[in-house]
Amino acid sequence: MAKSTDQLFVERKWLIFAALGSGIFLASFDGGVVRVVLPALVTEFSIDFALVQWVVLSFSLTQTAIMLGVGRLGDIAGKKPVFLGGTIAFAVSSVLAGLAPNIELLLFFRVLQAIGGAFATALSMGIVTETFPASERGKALGLFSSTVSVGGIVGPLLGGVLLEHLSWRWIFFVSPPIGCISFFLAWRYLPSYNPGGRQRFDWTGFSTFFAFLLAFMLFLTVGERNGYRSPAMLGLLAFSLSALALFIRTEMRLKEPLLDLSLFRNALFSLNLSMRLISFIVSGGITLLLPFYLSNLLKLDPVVTGLLLTTTMVSFGLASPIAGILSDRFGYRLIATAGLVMLAYGCYTVGTLTAETSISGYVLRVLPLGLGMGIFQSPNNSAVMGSVPRERLGVVSGVNVIGRTLGNTSGVAALGALWASRVFVYAGPDFAGDVTEAAAALQTAALRDVAFAAMAIVGLALVMSAWGLLRGPAVLQLRRRIQ
Repeated sequence: MAKSTDQLFVERKWLIFAALGSGIFLASFDGGVVRVVLPALVTEFSIDFALVQWVVLSFSLTQTAIMLGVGRLGDIAGKKPVFLGGTIAFAVSSVLAGLAPNIELLLFFRVLQAIGGAFATALSMGIVTETFPASERGKALGLFSSTVSVGGIVGPLLGGVLLEHLSWRWIFFVSPPIGCISFFLAWRYLPSYNPGGRQRFDWTGFSTFFAFLLAFMLFLTVGERNGYRSPAMLGLLAFSLSALALFIRTEMRLKEPLLDLSLFRNALFSLNLSMRLISFIVSGGITLLLPFYLSNLLKLDPVVTGLLLTTTMVSFGLASPIAGILSDRFGYRLIATAGLVMLAYGCYTVGTLTAETSISGYVLRVLPLGLGMGIFQSPNNSAVMGSVPRERLGVVSGVNVIGRTLGNTSGVAALGALWASRVFVYAGPDFAGDVTEAAAALQTAALRDVAFAAMAIVGLALVMSAWGLLRGPAVLQLRRRIQ
């Protein structure tokens, strides 16, 4: 007797997890390894800090803009073919990126990487959510987050070694073999689930949402160089808001929208998604600056820099599965709030870094940052993914990933711009060089300002979390007893 799709999911859950885990490992590895080589790319291509950011931004911007469409495509066509196609595309474009002869082609191939990566990762959380029972969801998503941290650990370590002994190009040649493993496991063990029925893809919604995000991200990033108040940037912002208004209007009228806006009536979904966005704005912006701090200010070689950049990911990986297990037992609200408190403390300690900080002092200061993200992410993911029905898991998985990529992109753009502007303020009007050439004391003073601004942003998420905690079932039950 043929087994049902649900039975196959249950029986193969750890093999499916391995396929998805190797795919998400690739995405995390890429994010970690690329940041290590940013200072080297400045020298290799004779470019400035504002342009080298686009090696990160081109990837995250593209992923963010198409992620929602990919999630919806998975709900319509099935998650397996989307995942398989994305894995192959990511591997091929990685090779092309490693062969890029100039910065323009490198950025183009990074865009192709992002498209493949979006197809490979947009549906992962949705597949994990439908594979594991609700009683194991927190543990599974916690382990999934640990896989992300492993990629983030291996990336900087291996990147430092490759940069020291070979060249930056080799960081892109590591992905194809891992991609082949992920492809085989998914092709062999991931059940083919047919959503059923004839559903239409909302091309109008996809186009307007893509236009909104692309224009908004360009406003954030290009505005750093051209000035946010320039006519071109204000026009870009106006276009972005108009596209968003058109997207909302379109989605409210369609029977099969790209994004069912009624999802946001669910306070649990909206609140946790907002907090997720904020957490990644903070972590994305701060982690962009750490390689420059270690390389330019502490004058450390690439291997040591790569090793030290794993500090946050190690602590993230250790905290994530524990937080997931605790959230299964005690509920997500209290654990997520504790994670945000630790994240805020991590922002404060990063703000105390100076050009004279020792290696051990650096580790102790950035450790709370990773712990906070690890403690927060597992219960937050479980809350978001567990708040929607199965037929919406694909698009919500995409929305959840958008929270990460949009947060990272916004953090890189906004906090990177804040750091650069503060360096110029401290350096004075006579300074004419790139921000990375400013005196060490000026760069660390600007880093302190960024860290304290990030701490204030986390404070906003803490207010949201406290509101959700006070409205949780345990507190409401206690209130009823008192009354």
